[in-house]
Order: sequence, then structure tokens, then C-alpha cells
Amino acid sequence: MNSIHLEAKPGDIAETVLLPGDPLRAKHVAETLLDDAVCYNRVRGMLGFTGYYQGHRVSIQGTGMGMGSTSIYVNELINTYKVKNLIRVGTCGTIQEHINLGQVLLAMSASGDSDANRLYFKGMHYAATADFDLLMKAYEVANQLNIKTYQGPIFSTNTFYDNVPNRWDIWKKHGILGVEMETQILFTLAKRFGVKALSILTVSDNIITGEASSIQDREQSYTDMMKIALGLA
Repeated sequence: MNSIHLEAKPGDIAETVLLPGDPLRAKHVAETLLDDAVCYNRVRGMLGFTGYYQGHRVSIQGTGMGMGSTSIYVNELINTYKVKNLIRVGTCGTIQEHINLGQVLLAMSASGDSDANRLYFKGMHYAATADFDLLMKAYEVANQLNIKTYQGPIFSTNTFYDNVPNRWDIWKKHGILGVEMETQILFTLAKRFGVKALSILTVSDNIITGEASSIQDREQSYTDMMKIALGLA
């Protein structure tokens, strides 16, 4: 199977890949946190890099926004490049008042409204979950770095903008910590193909209160998230 959206050659991509939505964030991380980073993909501007973090080989690949775009890159990374560990690193909005901006969430599971999951499971509901080993290791790395994290369920949506009143009330009541757009399909495909996946998220805004992070706050908290993710490599 040839890759349609990635121009990397066999062996160019490490077994562990970090997945930010923004390809420019992938570029920033590669340039500032990795040693000897090499760009292996420029197709459609979805940049991907492989380098070393504390002597360990790791790749970072932009996925774009949403489950449709994410599923393309996850499929090709697994099936063409034989990636074994996929770790989403992104932002989310929280729907819990007690969770502060800049907080790091470790997603245990991802509910959502993925049309792909509805198709895969013929209208039934699949519980998409993280790999336990990656989740536990991320928790331990965070503790070693003195970074506070919340562990729990999140929600992945296909619609960033909507006009549905009180949309999140039922999800808030059932303990959903944050809302984003990629994790549900990542967890589903990882289980489908027998690889490990985790989602590490930084809270950039509070959907309930309307509070939002400044650019400076987002940069600092993103660094905390990246330290945890890179620690898994």
C-alpha cells in the first residue's frame, strides 16, 4: 500500500508519532525540542518531522482539524509506515467549571459524533478508549515533572460552530472533561489496527464560562503537554 498524503520513504518515520492538528506547531516543536530533526513530508502543507528527544527517535506529524482529516493520516501512518504508538497533542475546551485554563488532560476515553464510527459499527455505539500502558506512563511522567493532570473522558465533535442551546449539559453531567475534534477516530482506528494511542490535551478555553487563554498562556501550557508526550518516546 502506497501513501497518498505522505511522501516519506520507508524508515523515515519513527515508531512513535506525536499528532498535533496544526502542521506549523509540528514545525515549531521539531525546531525547538528535537535534535537533528528532518522534514519528511510537505504534501498539502501537512508537515511531518523525525528527530531525537533525549536520544530517542520520535516523529511529529500534523493531521489537520477534524476526524476526517485525522483518519487519513492515522490510517497511512499505521498501514504504510508501521507506526506503533500514536499520541495526539492538541487543545480542547473544557465543560467543567473547576478545570482551569492551561490544565493538561489525559483522555481515558472519547465519546463523540463521528459519522465514521456510526458507519463502522452499523449505528451502534463503540466505546473508544486510550491504550492503558501509554495512559499510565503519561501519568507517571507528568508526576515526575510536577505537572498536574486530569484523567477522564472527553468528547470529539465534527462541528466546531453550532447553534444548539445547552448542547453540553448532558455531557457535563456525565463527567466529560473536554471537547475537541480528533481523538475518537484516533482511538477507534488504533484499536482496529492493533496499535497504541493516547490523547494529551491542553485546555485553551472554557465553553461554559467563555473564558479563554492568552497566546502566552497557551504557549507555556503547550510546553507542559509536549514534555509529557515526548517523555513517552
